[in-house]
Amino acid sequence: MLMSLRENTHLTTLAAKQEKRLVKSLGRLDIILFIIAAYISLDTIGSIAAGGSQSLFWAVFIVITFMIPNALMMAETGSAFPEEGGPYQWVKFAFGRLPAGISSVLYWITNPLWLGGSLCFIAFDAFSSYLFHIKSGSIGEWIFKLAFIWLAIGLAMISLRFGKKIINAAAYAKIAVLLIMVLTTAIYGIKHGFQPFDFGSLAPSVAGFMAVAPIILFSYVGFEAPNAASGEMYDPQKDTAPSIRVGAIVSALAYILPVLAILLVVPKKDVGGLAGFMSAVETVFSVYGGASKFLLGIAAILFIVGLLGLGSSWMMSTDRVQAIAAADGAFMNGWFGEFSERFGTPVRVNALSGVMASIFLVAGMRLVNGDAGAIFKVVLSCAISTLLVSYLFIIPAIMKLNRTLPEVPRPFRSPGGIRGFQIMGAVVLAYIVLGSMGVIFPGTIEGWLGIDYSFKDIWGLTRGQVEWFTLGTIAFDLIVGVTGYLLASKVRANLASQSEI
Repeated sequence: MLMSLRENTHLTTLAAKQEKRLVKSLGRLDIILFIIAAYISLDTIGSIAAGGSQSLFWAVFIVITFMIPNALMMAETGSAFPEEGGPYQWVKFAFGRLPAGISSVLYWITNPLWLGGSLCFIAFDAFSSYLFHIKSGSIGEWIFKLAFIWLAIGLAMISLRFGKKIINAAAYAKIAVLLIMVLTTAIYGIKHGFQPFDFGSLAPSVAGFMAVAPIILFSYVGFEAPNAASGEMYDPQKDTAPSIRVGAIVSALAYILPVLAILLVVPKKDVGGLAGFMSAVETVFSVYGGASKFLLGIAAILFIVGLLGLGSSWMMSTDRVQAIAAADGAFMNGWFGEFSERFGTPVRVNALSGVMASIFLVAGMRLVNGDAGAIFKVVLSCAISTLLVSYLFIIPAIMKLNRTLPEVPRPFRSPGGIRGFQIMGAVVLAYIVLGSMGVIFPGTIEGWLGIDYSFKDIWGLTRGQVEWFTLGTIAFDLIVGVTGYLLASKVRANLASQSEI
């Protein structure tokens, strides 16, 4: 059935050639650790905790109503359609190459900009604050950030057989620093006393939801990421679903337990001042007295390694999606669709991502003040959040595949069968629409609900200026996707024969 499905979707000669270069490297444990490395964003934990007990309520609520349904749907789809390029292939099977090509651009372009415009800055701040101080704006800062970017890209370039070892280590580093942090907050509470839990502010409100939902939704997507490398799994049909289930449990605990621990031990007046994960760690590590500085350094190393794994794992995933799109005639002329014969990785797209990340680093370092800095903040925020917009293609696609191709063998089925899948898909899609609205038209939903939203205070620009640049960013991504598809007509014209498949 899958062979027939692939023939019906016109696998290209170039794509068939690249599939033969893939190297089987990922077992079940590797997939679980890949999910942990890619899914858990440590720095959002402090931001969620800073929202207080209501943020904890929404974090748990969205785990139940969004994270778990999303994980179940991706587990079923990933095991049923184990194609290299995952999300691109699912959209192509459901709607064709043009929507698939646009969705792959939206899915991919987020990550080099995130790596160069955000992650390397967070890693540098942790290194300079807790390990070795480097003067802001110095050559040392440039060296650190560029090295961080290209180390992440390099790990995506080398053979997955070796690159996965660093990703696995980064996943273990995340687990270690989270366990250390939770245990230390318990010690902090025993020493200083636990804070009375504020059940009154736990009551949900629309304003509280709108304040924290965008960051939670962005943090809670990504279970399909390993399926970008389905062709490099030893047994994707057997291993995908169990790996996602375990990864979902670990990820949910990794977000909820640290936030709960912080709220139980850190005074309320201090919680609101938490700027990130390391800020929370610094607060509770005071219990170690003279050893706190040394232990903070250890935590910072684990944190930076975790960030490196976060950036590199997403590069491995989204670069493969984009390379498969190029090889299959949905992006440019096929040049970016080549996988390395030596490494079995999409080194050309990897290099393009590295260049884009470096350009955004330069922009971020130069455009920091005044209107230029405000514009960069808007564009970066929107560009990073286009990952959410890509799910406006992916979720309807997997819902259609579930509904129209029930005969495709599914080693794992979501609870409730087709009807249950469709209900979960509708709920997840509603969340994605809500999050996407917040990306493209910030303040609109708040305005409908009568919630105050000051563009000047939040963005430093007027509403019209913010919407001009958010719409412009999305329009640019769409133009790239459509143009890439039009330029790939020659690749689409060369379809693979039965023997090539």
